[in-house]
Amino acid sequence: MLNFGVQAMVYLIVHICALLLTWWAIQSLNLEFLFKNPKGARAKTLLILLSIAISYLVADFFLDYLNQSLYLPQIYK
Repeated sequence: MLNFGVQAMVYLIVHICALLLTWWAIQSLNLEFLFKNPKGARAKTLLILLSIAISYLVADFFLDYLNQSLYLPQIYK
């Protein structure tokens, strides 16, 4: 049962780190020309949703890579 708890903690940490990294990276983009009101709530909501979508893909990639690399020792059994 501890293994599931550790796995859940790793998943949460990876997803939160990916979200923070994605949010930090999106802040460097100059997307003001895309919005009518770049300081408005709709623009900020879109940036948050974009960060969540990209961070989900990034975290899922790293977690899949981690899971598949843990199965590699099974080749030699």
